[in-house]
Amino acid sequence: MNIDTLVRNNVKKMSSYSSARDDFKKENEMKLIYLDANESPFDNGINRYPDNKHDELKKVVSGIKNVNVNQVVFGNGTDEILDLIVRVFCNPSEDKIITLPPTYGMYDVIAKTNGVENIEIPLKSDFSIDKNEILKLSSKKTKILFLCSPNNPTGNSFDTNDLTDLIKGFNGVVVVDEAYIDFSSKQSLISLIEDNNNLIITQTMSKAYGMAGIRLGMGFSNEKIINYLNKIKPPYNINVLTERKALEELYKIDEIEKNISIVLDQRNLLVSCLEKLDFVEKIYKSDANFLLVKVDNADLRYNQLLENGIVVRNRSNQPLCQNCLRITIGTKNENTSLIKTLNEL
Repeated sequence: MNIDTLVRNNVKKMSSYSSARDDFKKENEMKLIYLDANESPFDNGINRYPDNKHDELKKVVSGIKNVNVNQVVFGNGTDEILDLIVRVFCNPSEDKIITLPPTYGMYDVIAKTNGVENIEIPLKSDFSIDKNEILKLSSKKTKILFLCSPNNPTGNSFDTNDLTDLIKGFNGVVVVDEAYIDFSSKQSLISLIEDNNNLIITQTMSKAYGMAGIRLGMGFSNEKIINYLNKIKPPYNINVLTERKALEELYKIDEIEKNISIVLDQRNLLVSCLEKLDFVEKIYKSDANFLLVKVDNADLRYNQLLENGIVVRNRSNQPLCQNCLRITIGTKNENTSLIKTLNEL
């Protein structure tokens, strides 16, 4: 696929913002005096602009994800990357995206913000993809297909064959949002970016990596798409404190993996406890750090939990999710409190 034909003409023609530090390349270890960027000269650890290219962070992340450093882009949360993707490929009031509700709500918000129509093709009753309907409704104007797998709020991973068929068959850019992939029994599709130049994988530091507070999202694709995303992104979108904290935590990858294992164990334990409750009608299989649970009366159970100091998410307003609560897997003590409270309702 010729990706250039999908990119907006104005994006192809434009030049990216050039920061002061882009004007030269440091050739050796000589200490430089920086009088180029109108920064404060008084060193307090944050007086200089951050690394515009995020070289150290890219090196660490690309090593963990087994990709080339030129196949990585960072965003102020994954939402910024999703927004960049829409702005690179979709002409306002002309092009369209496809989403599969119930799914992550920001796809629709980003589309509306950018004046792009969102064609919604609901999941089947078992939360699987209606692959044939997607391909039938795609056209030259449907530039992007958003696939959230594992899906939010349903928690299930989509069939790998369905995903690969859509990557091959969709005549546009396919974005696979893998925010919850570290909790899944299925493998990431990140290795497919080598052979599929229309594929973008997004992941996040907010879930398994435990860094929701620093707002750091990751995008992975071929170098051409990454260059287009870098072309339009703000030059200093990842601040010094965010990058510093991310590097600090990523060097403790063993601890991150241990926490993932704890979440998975607690997820299984929570399922076994929820199955014993009379008002729980169904617990949907989850490949995420949360469970979607169908109850007898979601409004009632939500308010009862809130009265006892426990906050979950009522997803009843989402398609196929009537009377469903989304429950994030907490610590052992938090989950014990939840079960104790539920048993007393």
